[in-house]
Amino acid sequence: MSTFHLIAPSGYCINQQAAASAIKQLEQQGHHVRNQQVITRRCERFAGSDEQRLADLNGLAQLSGENVIVMPVRGGYGASRLLSEVNWQAIAGRQQQQPLLICGHSDFTAFQLGLLATGNVITFSGPMLAGNFGAEPQDAFTVEHFWRALRNKTYTVEWQGEGPHCHTEGQLWGGNLAMLTSLVGTPWLPSIEGGILVVEDINEHPYRVERMLLQLLQAGILARQNALVLGSFSHAQPNEYDAGYNLTTMVEYLRSRLDIPLITGLAFGHEPQTVTLPLGAHAVLQHAEKSQLTLSGHPVMSV
Repeated sequence: MSTFHLIAPSGYCINQQAAASAIKQLEQQGHHVRNQQVITRRCERFAGSDEQRLADLNGLAQLSGENVIVMPVRGGYGASRLLSEVNWQAIAGRQQQQPLLICGHSDFTAFQLGLLATGNVITFSGPMLAGNFGAEPQDAFTVEHFWRALRNKTYTVEWQGEGPHCHTEGQLWGGNLAMLTSLVGTPWLPSIEGGILVVEDINEHPYRVERMLLQLLQAGILARQNALVLGSFSHAQPNEYDAGYNLTTMVEYLRSRLDIPLITGLAFGHEPQTVTLPLGAHAVLQHAEKSQLTLSGHPVMSV
């Protein structure tokens, strides 16, 4: 079984019951869950002071053991405050010895992309403690794809996507779109050439999604990629003012501006059902009657 090492670099976990439920279920399955004290930690809206949350991240360089899964309690906001003080080199050095299996999403994307930018460290964009493992009941699709990603050196994700026929490959990267966009112009945005960019978000109106993607386009970032894949955009409902403008028309507009394939429909993001993707791994993307991402080169659990 595995050891889950909890960290809380972002927002306070308001759903304490979900976090407790997650720990109970994981322990019943035979896993060890350590550093549980971070769950109740609080300073204003954050899961502790900046110093405490920074210590969660920098402390990863000193973790020992095999099959250690590092998982944030939740997202929210807060990781951006810490980026300039993270000991990126020390964490990257730890990963070269015996890789930690670091998994999370949402606000945690800022830290994950920073690791990829500064040390080419591969992490997993996937479930977190309270929102996913604390769900009642746990989503079988999410849990199955989580363990598939962490246990298999090569695995394939399939879905009924929409977009042009394509067959391309490159380094997979991305995560939460708002967090990725916030890193433009900083040292913590990876400089990926010929990559496959996968993005998702929550509580962003379709025009905000469009504006962020246009920023990536106008900054030259999308032109350097081989493909763009859209995950879920939860709670992105249009209103009466939009007069027919919605996510679908937004995607059509983007396709008219892009010279790379844009594939939609991947179950990836803030929905109960989400795949787990290794950011920084090698990916082969195919789309015809269905969409496929074949992933390899990421760290996995030892037998």
